[in-house]
Amino acid sequence: MSNASVEAEFDLPQVYKNHVFACHTQRPSGHPRGSCGAAGAQPLWDRLSKRLEAERLTNIGFTASGCLGFCSVGPLMVVYPDGVWYRPTAPEDIDEIVESHFKGGKRVDRLVMVLTRR
Repeated sequence: MSNASVEAEFDLPQVYKNHVFACHTQRPSGHPRGSCGAAGAQPLWDRLSKRLEAERLTNIGFTASGCLGFCSVGPLMVVYPDGVWYRPTAPEDIDEIVESHFKGGKRVDRLVMVLTRR
């Protein structure tokens, strides 16, 4: 038996319990695809960042992303590894996601977007 045929088993460490990707794409006003930025995303993501820091939720990663591909329904964020897509539209929505999903482990169904690729 050669060493090449033996695969090493190892566990990959989880860096975060959840990792949030939030679209920061800003297209010009009137663009046919729209954008999360044009839909008011920036103040929401600023609030999320501040809440995560204030609550010391270091087990939640937060990354500003480019386009997530569903521009017309933004602002959008996706939470992994759960694969939950949220569409918050108010500061209170961000607070609810932090309290319920990130701190309590319970999805906020009223803010979930069920998206499909065409």
